[in-house]
Amino acid sequence: MEHVLSPATLAELRRPRPYPAVSVLTPTHRREPYNAQDQVRLRNIVAEAKRQLEADPAVSRERRADVARRLDRAMSEVDLTHAEDGLVIFAAVGEHQVWSLARTVPERVVLSDTFLTRNLVSAQTAVRPFWVLSLAADRVALWDGGMERVTEARVGGFPLTRRVENFDPERQQRVGDLQSAFREERTRQFLRETDNALAAVLRDRPRRLYVTGEPAALSLFDEVGSTAKGAVHVPHGGLAHGTPESVWQAMRPVIEAEARRSAAAVTRSLETARGRRAFAAGVDELWQTARDGRVRLLAVEENYRVTVKDAGNHLVFAESGDAGSREDIVDEIVEQCLETGAEVHFVPDGTLGDADGIAAVLRY
Repeated sequence: MEHVLSPATLAELRRPRPYPAVSVLTPTHRREPYNAQDQVRLRNIVAEAKRQLEADPAVSRERRADVARRLDRAMSEVDLTHAEDGLVIFAAVGEHQVWSLARTVPERVVLSDTFLTRNLVSAQTAVRPFWVLSLAADRVALWDGGMERVTEARVGGFPLTRRVENFDPERQQRVGDLQSAFREERTRQFLRETDNALAAVLRDRPRRLYVTGEPAALSLFDEVGSTAKGAVHVPHGGLAHGTPESVWQAMRPVIEAEARRSAAAVTRSLETARGRRAFAAGVDELWQTARDGRVRLLAVEENYRVTVKDAGNHLVFAESGDAGSREDIVDEIVEQCLETGAEVHFVPDGTLGDADGIAAVLRY
């Protein structure tokens, strides 16, 4: 299953395709007892997608059979034992993908000439993915960070390793000679190679970057390279050889502190905007201002969801399952704001007070 939405991947997903490009969305659950019905729900929504294919006169028999086979193959690749909060299946002639999301999605089937990407975009923004680069004299690991987890990334040649004769970092640390490994020319060259490899990864998948290591390693990496100049340094050694859990435990206080500072800064921006009459809140007002490209900064509480219907020139609240209801209006607004260059921040529930879960600073 796919987890990483790079700009290149998003552009490929949005590419027009021969009709039908089928998007199947269903919520999933991480824990019992809520996940007991996920498999049944998934079978039912895929069956509904096939029913719509069968009933659509614009779909030829050959294309219907091909896309149905792709839906079956996608189903066989789903691993609900590692489910997150939402699942998206894309299927078209000759291709299929399965995406696991750390954000819930509405249950729906869409047949179009492009795949439905707004839920992927919103989930990616909410998770705030980041990289952790862990330095040692004999190994450099790159960690892929997301919502309460990290995994070791096998991209761009990472992890990088080299053989170091008689290298014993634990002994060097005991005798206070850990810095000597980072004075060698071979180590400098190793970290230059690391800088080049990291630059290639960040070009394809730009994210917030944290660099961990002993102070001597961090200092040398800054000296020999330029890619990580804006990174956050975390002086914690041993993580290049660590486990995902040890890396997450080391990074968690740093990530949480940054999240608190970010939420406080967003709150201050919204308060200032109120005074300048550049403030908007609520899905009805923001639905229109986002489409007009007027939003400069959007703030959304992490678990805010609302179902609405289009009543012409404004939105009205609706029940899930009502005819014409839109259960992912928040994700629509998030995607529209991102496409018009706005900053989008997800903040803890309750942060926005009387703003009803979603608020913005306007450009004009």
